[in-house]
Amino acid sequence: MPKEYVDEYEPLLVRGIKDKRRLKLPNKSLLLAVFAACVGGTFQYGYNISVINAPTMYVQNFINQTWMQRYQTNISQGGLTLLWSTIVSMFTLGGLIGASVGGTLSVKLGRRGTLLANNAFSLTAALLMGLSSTVGSFELLVIGRLLSGMNAGIALCVQPLYLGEIAPTALRGAMGMGTSVFITGGILTGQVMGLKEILGKEEYWPILLSTTCIPAFLQLLILPWFPESPRYLLIDKGDEEGCKKALRQLHGLADSGDALEDIEKEKNNLVGFQAKKPWELFSDRSLRWQLLTIILLNIAQQLNGINAIYFYADYVFRQSGIPMDKIPYATVGTGACECITALTCGMLIECLGRKVLIMGGYVLMSICCVFFTLTLTFQDYSPVFPYLSMVCIFAFILSFGLGPGGVTNILTTELFTQNARPAAFMIAGSVNWLSFFLISMVFPFIVTGLQQYCFLVFLAVCSLVVTYIFFVVPETKNKTFVEIQNEFQSSKRNKFCSSDGAGTILLSTSI
Repeated sequence: MPKEYVDEYEPLLVRGIKDKRRLKLPNKSLLLAVFAACVGGTFQYGYNISVINAPTMYVQNFINQTWMQRYQTNISQGGLTLLWSTIVSMFTLGGLIGASVGGTLSVKLGRRGTLLANNAFSLTAALLMGLSSTVGSFELLVIGRLLSGMNAGIALCVQPLYLGEIAPTALRGAMGMGTSVFITGGILTGQVMGLKEILGKEEYWPILLSTTCIPAFLQLLILPWFPESPRYLLIDKGDEEGCKKALRQLHGLADSGDALEDIEKEKNNLVGFQAKKPWELFSDRSLRWQLLTIILLNIAQQLNGINAIYFYADYVFRQSGIPMDKIPYATVGTGACECITALTCGMLIECLGRKVLIMGGYVLMSICCVFFTLTLTFQDYSPVFPYLSMVCIFAFILSFGLGPGGVTNILTTELFTQNARPAAFMIAGSVNWLSFFLISMVFPFIVTGLQQYCFLVFLAVCSLVVTYIFFVVPETKNKTFVEIQNEFQSSKRNKFCSSDGAGTILLSTSI
């Protein structure tokens, strides 16, 4: 047997003993590449989610004034609500469109190329929303939000791909946390920019909505200085020299050899296989557990109650005696809380592992659901309960950021090899955006029907996810993509087949 294949046929237990990977500090060039990818990627997703909240009243006044100028009558309350809901929800529709094409673009244009091209949507959106007040057209806001959503959908699909493929195996989790850190950073920045002391005044709302162009310009200035994904260059394009050059820049000369060896093994493992389409993943029985896992985790990420917590935050802050004009500052506190936990998760993920963090996060969220239900039920019995509710809000956000908020995207990267990964992100992204849309449509009815007991529904979701992860999802820390595939294959295979005593692990679940 050729020597280059020997390691792949060894049992994972033996390989684990031989593995000498060490956790090292990332190369400065690698950190800058992560920043460049994230600042114009998922940072914009978080920013556009939160920045629309501050100017709500001002945009509604603009819609009413524009309607009056056009039709010489005030718009009905129902019509105003419908138009505002359309402006907000277009972001979700755009995200779904972006997620459905992001994987295909990442194969055709490359990971870095897609991220750079994606800025066209952001810049166009910023221009349209910035001009909407000047030209007196609220339709430009609808189109702008749709384009912002498309930008976010593509970024959420392609950016984790790029981060996962440029990072060394020992730092893949920490680098992958850049997605979550920059989402929460974008949310916090949007909340801060919407304060009255900055751009939260009525005359500034078009400027506020157009500031999404700033991170786009930053990415266009910085990212071209960094290479394409080395895995994409070698496996998809067959550019060995380009791959070596990219690895030297990202990992440094000393560490580029080990990374190249891992990529070459994955390439040998995928000889004769083309990039899969999303529908091909559904028909591939060898990938069904990985696919089921990312679908369930992405559904749970939206249905675990985090949206309900933000919905109730305003009410709880008022009940706690915080003046109405000070509530925006309390809301900034929730954004800062989530940002801090994302950073904490990034520091812990290579020590504790993915499985411990995501399970621990869902367990803590389950506990918070119970306590939040109780504190809301007895809200009027004692002045202490509103403050306990505030504690539950921050504890829930901390738990979400510590596990599900950050680890879900990393697992989507790690559970698939190169030929299936773009399609997996397309499926995961589409499921995530559809779940986002579903919860935004159904949640008001759940709250109306169950009131504070709606958190018992979210308790059930969190508990079921913990059970599934415990029994099905393997730990992926410090493992190559091929090793993770082999572990999925062997763990499911051993349930149905008796061991032949050879201890051999299949080279690929696709072969």
